[in-house]
Amino acid sequence: MLEDSGLLVADPDAFRRNRSEYRITEPLVRFYHAIMRPYWAQLERVRPGRTERIWRAAQPRFRGNVAGPVFERMCRVWCEDFASEETLGDMAGGVLSGVVHDPATRTSHEVDVAVRGPDGALLAIGEAKWGDVMGLGHLERLERVAALLAARGEAPDRLLLFSGTGFMPALEEAAARSGGRVQLVGLERLYAGS
Repeated sequence: MLEDSGLLVADPDAFRRNRSEYRITEPLVRFYHAIMRPYWAQLERVRPGRTERIWRAAQPRFRGNVAGPVFERMCRVWCEDFASEETLGDMAGGVLSGVVHDPATRTSHEVDVAVRGPDGALLAIGEAKWGDVMGLGHLERLERVAALLAARGEAPDRLLLFSGTGFMPALEEAAARSGGRVQLVGLERLYAGS
């Protein structure tokens, strides 16, 4: 019923054909589920200053469960509709998110943005962080995921780092030295650039 009404969609995984992740499409429903529902009992008992305290306590949950997923989706839409071929290495044929398994460490790595070309070849992978200033650690994690994909025969040409709050100078220097392989996309570029 939720899928039929468009409130819930199953997004296919970019790297595993038999997997998908369900996503709440309506921002108000997402906000209710992530923020209001856990604090419902406190919200029903009106007291001076309580709403402000609840909002402060809910900030990490809001960033992680509401703002973060919306920002990740914006980054995927930007890649599909606005990013230049120079940025991605070719024209985008499809953009998804997915999970890459690391058999050596028995861990899984979420990939927020996976761009495939018109022929299905993996062009780029990306990390999107709404509330974090990105640094070399983010790039190193993305490099590790790229190495795992290369071992499977799907080496991405580009690494995309999206941030709503900016980039550390060391990461900016690494991107400048990468010859275009590492692309940094901040809010200005996301809204007005390619």
